[in-house]
Amino acid sequence: MSATTLDSSRAARGRHGWLANALRKIGFLPALLIVLVGLLVAFEPRFMGTFNLFNVLRNSSALMIVASGQMLVLVVGGFDLSVGAVIALTSVVTAKAMAVTLEAAPDDVSTAILFGVLAGMACGFVTGLVNGACVAFLRISPFMVTLGTSSIATGVALLLTNGIPVYGMPDAFVKEFGRAIWFGLPMPVYVSVAVLALVWFMQRQTTVGRYIHAIGGNMQAAMVSGVNTNFYLILAYTLCGMLASLTSILLTARLGSGQATMSGNLMLESIAAGVIAGVSLRGGVGRVEMVALSALFLSILTNAMNLLKINSKIQTIFMGVIVVAAVALDEFAKRRSRDARGR
Repeated sequence: MSATTLDSSRAARGRHGWLANALRKIGFLPALLIVLVGLLVAFEPRFMGTFNLFNVLRNSSALMIVASGQMLVLVVGGFDLSVGAVIALTSVVTAKAMAVTLEAAPDDVSTAILFGVLAGMACGFVTGLVNGACVAFLRISPFMVTLGTSSIATGVALLLTNGIPVYGMPDAFVKEFGRAIWFGLPMPVYVSVAVLALVWFMQRQTTVGRYIHAIGGNMQAAMVSGVNTNFYLILAYTLCGMLASLTSILLTARLGSGQATMSGNLMLESIAAGVIAGVSLRGGVGRVEMVALSALFLSILTNAMNLLKINSKIQTIFMGVIVVAAVALDEFAKRRSRDARGR
Protein backbone atom coordinates (compact mmCIF):
# COMPACT_ATOMS: atom_id res chain seq x y z
CA MET A 1 0.00 0.00 0.00
CA SER A 2 1.46 3.42 -0.96
CA ALA A 3 2.18 6.23 1.50
CA THR A 4 -0.46 8.41 -0.21
CA THR A 5 -3.12 5.74 0.29
CA LEU A 6 -2.16 5.32 3.95
CA ASP A 7 -2.31 9.09 4.51
CA SER A 8 -5.76 9.24 2.88
CA SER A 9 -6.97 6.35 5.02
CA ARG A 10 -5.69 8.00 8.20
CA ALA A 11 -7.29 11.31 7.21
CA ALA A 12 -10.62 9.59 6.57
CA ARG A 13 -10.43 7.80 9.91
CA GLY A 14 -9.58 11.11 11.56
CA ARG A 15 -12.59 12.82 10.04
CA HIS A 16 -14.87 9.93 10.98
CA GLY A 17 -13.38 9.83 14.47
CA TRP A 18 -13.98 13.55 14.93
CA LEU A 19 -17.59 13.15 13.81
CA ALA A 20 -18.12 10.15 16.10
CA ASN A 21 -16.64 12.04 19.07
CA ALA A 22 -18.82 15.07 18.34
CA LEU A 23 -21.95 12.90 18.17
CA ARG A 24 -21.03 11.20 21.44
CA LYS A 25 -20.59 14.55 23.18
CA ILE A 26 -23.69 16.25 21.76
CA GLY A 27 -25.89 13.21 21.32
CA PHE A 28 -27.47 11.96 18.11
CA LEU A 29 -30.92 13.43 18.75
CA PRO A 30 -29.73 16.97 19.62
CA ALA A 31 -27.44 16.90 16.57
CA LEU A 32 -30.35 15.82 14.36
CA LEU A 33 -32.48 18.61 15.81
CA ILE A 34 -29.78 21.19 15.14
CA VAL A 35 -29.42 20.01 11.52
CA LEU A 36 -33.18 20.12 10.96
CA VAL A 37 -33.52 23.64 12.37
CA GLY A 38 -30.49 24.80 10.38
CA LEU A 39 -31.96 23.50 7.12
CA LEU A 40 -35.31 25.15 7.80
CA VAL A 41 -33.73 28.49 8.70
CA ALA A 42 -31.61 28.36 5.54
CA PHE A 43 -34.24 27.23 3.03
CA GLU A 44 -37.68 28.10 4.49
CA PRO A 45 -38.02 31.79 5.49
CA ARG A 46 -41.52 31.26 6.95
CA PHE A 47 -40.15 28.96 9.65
CA MET A 48 -38.76 31.88 11.69
CA GLY A 49 -42.01 33.85 11.53
CA THR A 50 -43.45 34.70 14.97
CA PHE A 51 -46.81 33.07 14.26
CA ASN A 52 -45.15 29.88 13.03
CA LEU A 53 -42.75 29.69 15.99
CA PHE A 54 -45.67 30.09 18.38
CA ASN A 55 -47.45 27.23 16.63
CA VAL A 56 -44.36 25.02 16.99
CA LEU A 57 -44.06 25.88 20.68
CA ARG A 58 -47.73 25.18 21.37
CA ASN A 59 -47.74 21.88 19.49
CA SER A 60 -44.45 20.69 20.95
CA SER A 61 -45.58 21.62 24.48
CA ALA A 62 -48.69 19.44 24.15
CA LEU A 63 -46.66 16.54 22.75
CA MET A 64 -44.01 16.89 25.47
CA ILE A 65 -46.62 16.53 28.22
CA VAL A 66 -48.40 13.48 26.78
CA ALA A 67 -45.08 11.89 25.76
CA SER A 68 -43.66 12.28 29.28
CA GLY A 69 -46.61 10.27 30.57
CA GLN A 70 -46.17 7.69 27.84
CA MET A 71 -42.51 7.45 28.82
CA LEU A 72 -43.42 6.44 32.38
CA VAL A 73 -45.52 3.56 31.06
CA LEU A 74 -42.80 2.52 28.61
CA VAL A 75 -40.24 2.53 31.42
CA VAL A 76 -42.30 0.01 33.44
CA GLY A 77 -42.42 -2.23 30.38
CA GLY A 78 -45.83 -1.36 28.95
CA PHE A 79 -47.38 1.21 26.65
CA ASP A 80 -50.65 3.11 26.54
CA LEU A 81 -52.74 3.12 23.38
CA SER A 82 -55.57 4.96 25.12
CA VAL A 83 -53.94 8.40 25.49
CA GLY A 84 -55.50 9.69 22.26
CA ALA A 85 -58.96 8.58 23.33
CA VAL A 86 -58.42 10.08 26.80
CA ILE A 87 -57.55 13.39 25.16
CA ALA A 88 -60.78 13.31 23.16
CA LEU A 89 -62.96 12.29 26.13
CA THR A 90 -61.36 14.87 28.43
CA SER A 91 -61.96 17.60 25.87
CA VAL A 92 -65.66 16.77 25.62
CA VAL A 93 -66.20 16.33 29.37
CA THR A 94 -64.29 19.51 30.25
CA ALA A 95 -66.25 21.62 27.77
CA LYS A 96 -69.62 20.12 28.75
CA ALA A 97 -68.98 20.49 32.48
CA MET A 98 -68.00 24.15 32.05
CA ALA A 99 -70.94 24.90 29.75
CA VAL A 100 -73.51 23.26 32.08
CA THR A 101 -72.09 24.93 35.21
CA LEU A 102 -71.93 28.33 33.51
CA GLU A 103 -75.52 27.96 32.32
CA ALA A 104 -76.67 27.19 35.87
CA ALA A 105 -74.61 29.99 37.43
CA PRO A 106 -73.65 32.56 34.74
CA ASP A 107 -71.82 34.83 37.20
CA ASP A 108 -69.68 32.10 38.78
CA VAL A 109 -67.02 31.73 36.10
CA SER A 110 -64.28 30.48 38.41
CA THR A 111 -66.45 27.62 39.68
CA ALA A 112 -67.32 26.62 36.11
CA ILE A 113 -63.64 26.53 35.14
CA LEU A 114 -62.65 24.61 38.27
CA PHE A 115 -65.44 22.06 37.86
CA GLY A 116 -64.61 21.56 34.18
CA VAL A 117 -60.89 21.07 34.82
CA LEU A 118 -61.54 18.61 37.68
CA ALA A 119 -64.04 16.65 35.58
CA GLY A 120 -61.57 16.49 32.71
CA MET A 121 -58.68 15.37 34.91
CA ALA A 122 -60.94 12.70 36.42
CA CYS A 123 -61.28 11.12 32.95
CA GLY A 124 -57.53 10.55 32.75
CA PHE A 125 -57.34 9.42 36.37
CA VAL A 126 -60.07 6.80 36.01
CA THR A 127 -58.82 5.51 32.65
CA GLY A 128 -55.25 5.26 33.88
CA LEU A 129 -56.38 3.58 37.09
CA VAL A 130 -58.34 0.96 35.14
CA ASN A 131 -55.43 0.36 32.77
CA GLY A 132 -52.95 0.00 35.61
CA ALA A 133 -55.20 -2.25 37.71
CA CYS A 134 -55.84 -4.61 34.79
CA VAL A 135 -52.12 -4.83 33.99
CA ALA A 136 -51.01 -5.15 37.63
CA PHE A 137 -53.63 -7.43 39.15
CA LEU A 138 -55.12 -9.31 36.20
CA ARG A 139 -51.80 -9.53 34.27
CA ILE A 140 -53.56 -8.63 31.04
CA SER A 141 -51.39 -7.48 28.14
CA PRO A 142 -51.03 -3.66 28.13
CA PHE A 143 -51.81 -3.76 24.41
CA MET A 144 -55.22 -5.40 24.91
CA VAL A 145 -56.17 -3.38 28.01
CA THR A 146 -55.34 0.03 26.58
CA LEU A 147 -56.85 -0.88 23.21
CA GLY A 148 -60.08 -1.73 25.01
CA THR A 149 -60.17 1.40 27.16
CA SER A 150 -59.32 3.45 24.06
CA SER A 151 -62.41 2.08 22.34
CA ILE A 152 -64.57 2.74 25.40
CA ALA A 153 -63.33 6.33 25.84
CA THR A 154 -63.77 7.09 22.13
CA GLY A 155 -67.30 5.67 22.18
CA VAL A 156 -68.28 7.70 25.25
CA ALA A 157 -66.88 10.90 23.72
CA LEU A 158 -68.84 10.37 20.51
CA LEU A 159 -71.97 9.40 22.45
CA LEU A 160 -71.82 12.62 24.46
CA THR A 161 -71.44 14.85 21.40
CA ASN A 162 -72.75 12.95 18.36
CA GLY A 163 -69.59 14.23 16.70
CA ILE A 164 -70.62 17.88 17.19
CA PRO A 165 -68.14 20.26 18.90
CA VAL A 166 -69.14 21.47 22.38
CA TYR A 167 -69.14 25.25 22.90
CA GLY A 168 -70.12 27.48 25.80
CA MET A 169 -66.87 27.58 27.79
CA PRO A 170 -66.01 30.82 29.67
CA ASP A 171 -64.08 33.44 27.70
CA ALA A 172 -61.62 33.70 30.58
CA PHE A 173 -60.67 30.04 30.13
CA VAL A 174 -60.17 30.41 26.37
CA LYS A 175 -58.69 33.88 25.95
CA GLU A 176 -56.89 34.41 29.26
CA PHE A 177 -55.59 30.86 29.60
CA GLY A 178 -55.64 28.81 26.41
CA ARG A 179 -54.58 31.56 24.02
CA ALA A 180 -52.64 33.70 26.47
CA ILE A 181 -49.10 34.94 25.88
CA TRP A 182 -47.13 35.19 29.11
CA PHE A 183 -43.83 37.11 29.03
CA GLY A 184 -43.58 36.69 25.28
CA LEU A 185 -44.29 32.95 25.15
CA PRO A 186 -47.50 30.91 24.76
CA MET A 187 -48.92 29.75 28.09
CA PRO A 188 -48.60 25.98 27.31
CA VAL A 189 -44.80 26.39 27.23
CA TYR A 190 -44.74 27.20 30.95
CA VAL A 191 -47.07 24.30 31.78
CA SER A 192 -44.93 21.85 29.81
CA VAL A 193 -41.72 23.09 31.46
CA ALA A 194 -43.30 22.64 34.89
CA VAL A 195 -44.47 19.11 34.03
CA LEU A 196 -41.09 18.11 32.61
CA ALA A 197 -39.31 19.51 35.67
CA LEU A 198 -41.58 17.53 38.02
CA VAL A 199 -41.15 14.30 36.05
CA TRP A 200 -37.38 14.83 35.91
CA PHE A 201 -37.28 15.39 39.68
CA MET A 202 -39.39 12.28 40.27
CA GLN A 203 -37.13 10.18 38.04
CA ARG A 204 -33.82 11.40 39.44
CA GLN A 205 -34.45 12.39 43.03
CA THR A 206 -37.25 10.21 44.44
CA THR A 207 -37.80 6.61 45.43
CA VAL A 208 -40.81 6.49 43.08
CA GLY A 209 -38.60 7.11 40.06
CA ARG A 210 -36.06 4.51 41.12
CA TYR A 211 -38.75 1.90 41.71
CA ILE A 212 -40.42 2.59 38.34
CA HIS A 213 -37.09 2.03 36.59
CA ALA A 214 -36.38 -1.05 38.70
CA ILE A 215 -39.73 -2.63 37.79
CA GLY A 216 -39.10 -2.05 34.09
CA GLY A 217 -35.57 -3.39 34.33
CA ASN A 218 -36.45 -6.60 36.17
CA MET A 219 -39.86 -6.98 37.79
CA GLN A 220 -39.03 -10.23 39.57
CA ALA A 221 -35.90 -8.74 41.12
CA ALA A 222 -37.90 -5.68 42.23
CA MET A 223 -40.54 -7.91 43.85
CA VAL A 224 -37.86 -9.93 45.67
CA SER A 225 -36.35 -6.65 46.91
CA GLY A 226 -39.67 -5.75 48.53
CA VAL A 227 -40.96 -3.24 45.98
CA ASN A 228 -44.77 -3.05 45.76
CA THR A 229 -44.76 -3.56 42.00
CA ASN A 230 -48.55 -3.47 41.62
CA PHE A 231 -48.76 -0.03 43.24
CA TYR A 232 -46.07 1.49 41.03
CA LEU A 233 -47.48 -0.08 37.87
CA ILE A 234 -50.87 1.47 38.64
CA LEU A 235 -49.18 4.77 39.49
CA ALA A 236 -47.36 4.88 36.13
CA TYR A 237 -50.54 4.27 34.14
CA THR A 238 -52.53 6.72 36.25
CA LEU A 239 -49.96 9.47 35.80
CA CYS A 240 -49.95 8.77 32.06
CA GLY A 241 -53.73 9.15 31.91
CA MET A 242 -53.71 12.36 33.93
CA LEU A 243 -50.96 13.91 31.79
CA ALA A 244 -53.02 13.04 28.70
CA SER A 245 -55.98 14.83 30.31
CA LEU A 246 -53.81 17.86 31.09
CA THR A 247 -52.73 17.94 27.44
CA SER A 248 -56.37 17.82 26.39
CA ILE A 249 -57.33 20.70 28.68
CA LEU A 250 -54.61 22.87 27.14
CA LEU A 251 -55.72 21.98 23.61
CA THR A 252 -59.40 22.53 24.47
CA ALA A 253 -58.66 25.96 25.95
CA ARG A 254 -56.70 26.88 22.84
CA LEU A 255 -59.42 25.74 20.39
CA GLY A 256 -62.31 27.10 22.43
CA SER A 257 -64.44 23.95 22.05
CA GLY A 258 -64.61 20.35 23.17
CA GLN A 259 -64.11 17.91 20.31
CA ALA A 260 -64.41 14.14 20.23
CA THR A 261 -61.91 13.99 17.36
CA MET A 262 -59.25 16.18 18.94
CA SER A 263 -56.43 13.70 19.56
CA GLY A 264 -55.23 13.33 15.96
CA ASN A 265 -51.92 11.45 15.88
CA LEU A 266 -50.92 12.22 19.46
CA MET A 267 -51.02 8.59 20.56
CA LEU A 268 -48.68 7.51 17.76
CA GLU A 269 -46.48 10.59 18.19
CA SER A 270 -46.17 10.07 21.96
CA ILE A 271 -44.84 6.53 21.44
CA ALA A 272 -42.59 7.74 18.61
CA ALA A 273 -41.20 10.52 20.83
CA GLY A 274 -40.33 7.99 23.50
CA VAL A 275 -38.70 5.45 21.20
CA ILE A 276 -36.72 8.07 19.27
CA ALA A 277 -35.52 9.44 22.62
CA GLY A 278 -34.04 6.06 23.51
CA VAL A 279 -36.78 4.84 25.85
CA SER A 280 -36.56 1.06 25.73
CA LEU A 281 -39.70 -0.82 24.71
CA ARG A 282 -38.58 -3.56 27.10
CA GLY A 283 -38.62 -1.16 30.03
CA GLY A 284 -36.09 0.11 32.53
CA VAL A 285 -34.57 2.87 30.38
CA GLY A 286 -35.85 6.39 29.70
CA ARG A 287 -34.97 10.05 30.34
CA VAL A 288 -37.63 12.73 30.24
CA GLU A 289 -35.24 15.41 28.97
CA MET A 290 -34.51 13.32 25.87
CA VAL A 291 -38.24 12.72 25.39
CA ALA A 292 -38.74 16.50 25.44
CA LEU A 293 -36.08 16.95 22.74
CA SER A 294 -37.66 14.17 20.70
CA ALA A 295 -41.10 15.79 20.97
CA LEU A 296 -39.63 19.10 19.82
CA PHE A 297 -37.94 17.33 16.91
CA LEU A 298 -41.19 15.66 15.80
CA SER A 299 -43.14 18.92 16.13
CA ILE A 300 -40.61 20.82 14.03
CA LEU A 301 -40.58 18.00 11.47
CA THR A 302 -44.39 18.10 11.23
CA ASN A 303 -44.27 21.88 10.92
CA ALA A 304 -41.70 21.60 8.13
CA MET A 305 -43.96 19.22 6.21
CA ASN A 306 -46.86 21.64 6.65
CA LEU A 307 -44.77 24.54 5.37
CA LEU A 308 -43.76 22.44 2.38
CA LYS A 309 -47.47 21.67 1.82
CA ILE A 310 -47.02 17.91 2.05
CA ASN A 311 -50.35 16.10 2.07
CA SER A 312 -51.55 15.25 5.60
CA LYS A 313 -52.13 11.62 4.59
CA ILE A 314 -48.50 11.36 3.48
CA GLN A 315 -47.45 12.92 6.79
CA THR A 316 -49.31 10.15 8.64
CA ILE A 317 -47.52 7.53 6.53
CA PHE A 318 -44.19 9.20 7.22
CA MET A 319 -44.86 9.23 10.97
CA GLY A 320 -45.64 5.52 10.85
CA VAL A 321 -42.37 4.85 9.01
CA ILE A 322 -40.48 6.79 11.70
CA VAL A 323 -42.06 4.69 14.46
CA VAL A 324 -41.28 1.39 12.70
CA ALA A 325 -37.70 2.48 12.02
CA ALA A 326 -37.21 3.62 15.62
CA VAL A 327 -38.56 0.34 17.00
CA ALA A 328 -36.37 -1.66 14.60
CA LEU A 329 -33.28 0.29 15.67
CA ASP A 330 -34.20 -0.21 19.34
CA GLU A 331 -34.48 -3.98 18.81
CA PHE A 332 -31.22 -4.05 16.83
CA ALA A 333 -29.42 -2.23 19.64
CA LYS A 334 -30.80 -4.66 22.23
CA ARG A 335 -29.63 -7.68 20.21
CA ARG A 336 -26.16 -6.23 19.81
CA SER A 337 -26.02 -5.58 23.53
CA ARG A 338 -27.08 -9.18 24.31
CA ASP A 339 -24.53 -10.55 21.84
CA ALA A 340 -21.78 -8.43 23.39
CA ARG A 341 -22.64 -9.71 26.88
CA GLY A 342 -22.70 -13.28 25.55
CA ARG A 343 -19.09 -12.97 24.41
